[in-house]
Amino acid sequence: MFVRSIYLRNYRNYSELKLDFAPDINVFLGQNAQGKTNIIEAVYYASLGHSHRTHTDTELIRWDQPAGLIQLEFERMGVSSQLEFQFSREKRRRILMNGHPIRPKELVGNINTVLFSPEDLFLIKGAPAGRRRFLDGEISQASPAYYHELVQYNRIITQRNTLLKRIREHKARPDMLDLWDVQLVEAAVKITHKRQEAVRKLNMLANLMQRRISDNQENLAITYEIHGLEDPSVTKDLASWYNKELASHREVDILRGSTSRGPHHDDIILTVNGVNLRSFGSQGQQRTGVLSLKLAELEFLRSETGEYPVLLLDDVMSELDVTRRHQLMAFIRKEHIQTMITATDEAYFPAERIGTYHYVRAGSITR
Repeated sequence: MFVRSIYLRNYRNYSELKLDFAPDINVFLGQNAQGKTNIIEAVYYASLGHSHRTHTDTELIRWDQPAGLIQLEFERMGVSSQLEFQFSREKRRRILMNGHPIRPKELVGNINTVLFSPEDLFLIKGAPAGRRRFLDGEISQASPAYYHELVQYNRIITQRNTLLKRIREHKARPDMLDLWDVQLVEAAVKITHKRQEAVRKLNMLANLMQRRISDNQENLAITYEIHGLEDPSVTKDLASWYNKELASHREVDILRGSTSRGPHHDDIILTVNGVNLRSFGSQGQQRTGVLSLKLAELEFLRSETGEYPVLLLDDVMSELDVTRRHQLMAFIRKEHIQTMITATDEAYFPAERIGTYHYVRAGSITR
């Protein structure tokens, strides 16, 4: 899989840009606030339908314009396709696939990407929500069916929470929760099983990467933690466990107006040589762990889809030491992964040219 070209119109600080990508490594060099990350953002947006920097599409439109556009030409399994995103300050966005309108849920899985940005260095020591987003994004790209299930689950949680608040205010009966609980349990079991399956694969792949980066000194283990579950053997009948937990926490849920059990509270635990990385890992171990996790994500998506995704490295070279940069670049070059890298300094890269270099200045790009 690789992206052939991108066309931007009135997107961020680009009034108009047509750019062809090399099928291997594309380096974007320039000072901060010149437009490097905007290229990475546009490619990432095309894969998942949202930005990693904002939740508001109108922020993607150039400040003085009423509308904007992203258009990508890409190839997957030898088949060329085009994706187009039309943004407007007055209307909802439109998504076109080969000229035909598609719904957001039909988008995920067409272009697969793995994004590594400075914020990801906080993936291990940050809140569980970030690790859930990482896992959900990865599985969704490999399995659009999982994405649809996740959307449905989030709708159920929203509806159930609304009902809990109405019950608390004596505007609805508690037994009205029964119908929502049946739907919640069914969706929760599917999501949890899919996440557990993905984590088992990630665990194996990430440990291989960790051993390679640490010169066989460290073993990385990843486990999936179900919130509130004390007996792991219960996972053989998750539906019964969820039903019991929802019933026993019903009064508490009503008082709080929120659902206290479900995969929206779960977490991923990472350990190195048996030590919890989040609580006791050094900064170096945490960064190595994140890098191993990202490289494992590449391998996971290749194993699930048959092709490597596009790798997006947004200003992380300055955050990695020389050894980790060397390991990362060696892996990319060995596996021939299309990669887009932003950086402020050419010194972060080997003396010999490793790909196509693009110089970015004030919304203008030259080779």
